[in-house]
Amino acid sequence: MTVIAGITGGIGSGKSLVLRLFMELGAFGIDCDALSREAVRPCTEAWWKVVSHFGKGIIMRDLEIDRRRLRDIIVEDSAMRRVLESIVHPEVMALCRARIEAIKKMEPDAVIAIDVPLLIEAGLQTEFEFDTVIVVYVSESEQVKRVMMREGVDEREARRLIALQMPLSEKVRYADVVINNEGTIEETAKQVRRVFQDLKRKGSGQK
Repeated sequence: MTVIAGITGGIGSGKSLVLRLFMELGAFGIDCDALSREAVRPCTEAWWKVVSHFGKGIIMRDLEIDRRRLRDIIVEDSAMRRVLESIVHPEVMALCRARIEAIKKMEPDAVIAIDVPLLIEAGLQTEFEFDTVIVVYVSESEQVKRVMMREGVDEREARRLIALQMPLSEKVRYADVVINNEGTIEETAKQVRRVFQDLKRKGSGQK
């Protein structure tokens, strides 16, 4: 049977790395952050809704949404963030469901790993009947350092971005599996390999 693992964490924790490692082992991967970009590609219904709420100032010359400018708006205004989520989340969920169904048709015994940044905040633990919820964890200090480096921001701004999501220390309470991503890639890969093997056994009905 198909086994679905939901991967979540926080900005800078390494969810994308963990998703890639699962795919290298043979899992099918779905990146909901990538789907969020697809959901608002130029001239789609969701794109028009975003433009009508946030104004044409967030649109670049190729009609793509300037995600950094949009992020600056929602960081400052939680009400606007909720508006954006109400537009984008349903579209992302529909795209994700379509991919799950396509994978099931192609490979009924597949392991599917889905990177869902707001899995816990949005209460999506049961949305796709996840067999396993994986939280990718790093310490707060490490997370701040990584966000500063990745986003090119100072510590204050990094902490503001991190604060948009539930703290990782709280997310681990909802996890079936915690992958510690503070070490080397090899150490993270070893943890992912162990989880993947468990998921394969679960899919084949083994204990």
